[in-house]
Amino acid sequence: MQCIDVYYSPKQVSSPASVSPSPRKPSLVVADWTEQALPIRIIEPVPVSRAQLELAHAPEYVDGIMRCTLMNGFRGRQQEVADSLPWTCGSLLSAARGAMRNGLVACSPTSGFHHAGYESGFGYCTFNGLMVTALALRAEGLVRRVGILDCDQHCGDGTAEIMDELAVGWIRHITQGQGYRAVAKQFMAELPDVVRGFAGCDLLIYQAGADPHVCDPLGGFLTTHQLFERDRIVFSVARSIGVPVVWNLAGGYQEPLSRVLEIHRNTMVACVTEYVHAF
Repeated sequence: MQCIDVYYSPKQVSSPASVSPSPRKPSLVVADWTEQALPIRIIEPVPVSRAQLELAHAPEYVDGIMRCTLMNGFRGRQQEVADSLPWTCGSLLSAARGAMRNGLVACSPTSGFHHAGYESGFGYCTFNGLMVTALALRAEGLVRRVGILDCDQHCGDGTAEIMDELAVGWIRHITQGQGYRAVAKQFMAELPDVVRGFAGCDLLIYQAGADPHVCDPLGGFLTTHQLFERDRIVFSVARSIGVPVVWNLAGGYQEPLSRVLEIHRNTMVACVTEYVHAF
């Protein structure tokens, strides 16, 4: 593998008034990776359709969000946010397809998925791109089993709610962050076996959260180096068991934002280390 494919379009970026940098972060992250001369290739994603969003969400909820009559995950009704949402979910779905094609890995520089439930959005999440991606791939007969490893600091409650609502039993969903606040060594020691538990999945969706950082105001218990090692372990073990990985960003509320960008840069470095430099 000569580079990491990154599925990105400026259309997935918005700038609502929010303490969360997530909606504007994709452009900043991609610019940082490019400035650092990391071996990446930018690929234009395909936005998801209304029908694909409705695989994971109530049609009335999707309609209300897209028409800006319901509040989005940022507690507003901004048109620019609504316009960006098919592209954020589309970025992850396109990257997932890319990872399955190359059999190794691809990246979606997106955040703001796992708190979105079947007919509600909160916590800076409006549509659950994790579930939209898994369900779209399943509907097309491209996967039988999907893993979701959510390493945000906070519980993927929206993901769990959608799985319960739709009685989904073929997705293995683990939030591997919450509950480890004071036991970083235990987290790191258990992580390889957690990833091995996804053996047999056709795809692993990995949320590489930045908010488990020890200095994050909404985190955290891992140092910068431990976060890098977390990502390296996930990529290394997934590659060893032959499960392709699509990964995205999550969380990260430190100021200045450059600290969050450093964490996301380290995730890409870990990815490059395991999939480009390892060959």
